[in-house]
Amino acid sequence: MKRLPLLVRVLRDPRVVPGLDAAGWDLLLRQADAANLDALLLALLEDAGLFDLVPAAPRAHLEWTRVGAAGHARAARYEVRQIGRALADLGLPLILLKGAAYAMAGLDAGRGRLFSDIDILVPKARLPEVEAALMMHGWISTHHDAYDQRYYRQWMHELPPMQHARRGNSIDVHHAILPETAPVRPDPDKLRAAARPIAGEPGLATLAPADMVLHSAVHLFFDGEFDKGLRDLVDLHRLLGQFGAEPGFWDALPARARELELGRPLFYALRYCPRLLGTVVPPAVQAAVAAEGPNPALLWLMDRLFERALLPLHASCDDAFSRLARFALYVRGNWLRMPPLLLARHLFHKAFITKHNESQAA
Repeated sequence: MKRLPLLVRVLRDPRVVPGLDAAGWDLLLRQADAANLDALLLALLEDAGLFDLVPAAPRAHLEWTRVGAAGHARAARYEVRQIGRALADLGLPLILLKGAAYAMAGLDAGRGRLFSDIDILVPKARLPEVEAALMMHGWISTHHDAYDQRYYRQWMHELPPMQHARRGNSIDVHHAILPETAPVRPDPDKLRAAARPIAGEPGLATLAPADMVLHSAVHLFFDGEFDKGLRDLVDLHRLLGQFGAEPGFWDALPARARELELGRPLFYALRYCPRLLGTVVPPAVQAAVAAEGPNPALLWLMDRLFERALLPLHASCDDAFSRLARFALYVRGNWLRMPPLLLARHLFHKAFITKHNESQAA
């Protein structure tokens, strides 16, 4: 593996920062901004007792980050409350996913974690009721094209994204964690059945710890977009660090992955978290998931792709093959989500028909 970018070295060990000069701080903040990790950087420096050593200019930047992150947290909490009120009469627990779940549950992964929308999980059979209730409270679909509506409702694992007409905040309503067309289909009933209530937050719940890790791994390693890949890997790193201290977690994780057909994304999570972020994974757990990985030739290739795509999307982190790596993983992500014929049809529609319609509208 080539030398890690400055931001990744700081994420592994914040004690790197006292040796930075002005150019080093400028590079670090630019990489953190590109990775959407400014607020996390602030939290890491404070936790390590290093914030007082930050020079004046980068300190000012991080103080503004603090203000923005605090405002984001208040807005997210308010929005979750509004979603809860909108769905209160349906008799469903509000199961939060990803960033909103981490933040509302007070997890380590929620500190300094910014997110652009709120993701929830509901039973597929209740989607019409959930959508109607949200519409009655001001959320509207953001995808009006007939093809996009069919794409989401027939093939995907979520409704078309919804945005509040007045506040502009977005919500993604999931009924599963992978599309209907994906080759593996983790049973969403099992995920909901194991969900845990959030202490002190009546009506709110998150996935169980192992399921939260597996969903994070699926989100990262089944997707084709890596503009926030490092942030998502940091989510996994922090979830594993916190839950790994709980009795029985490491024993249960590989078994749950097999039960939900998610051994491959867990293999990648337990490979690249230690390689990039220094995550401590028990050797017995690494051995338990080894058989879920690809053959040696394919793994050699995946290492070269992921170890480029999971770095900050900043010119200082790229080499001659970084753009190609991200494109290859974009193609792979789409391939994993749809069978070949449907994928070809979808890409043709998005590349030609949608672009033509947009140009006509302009």
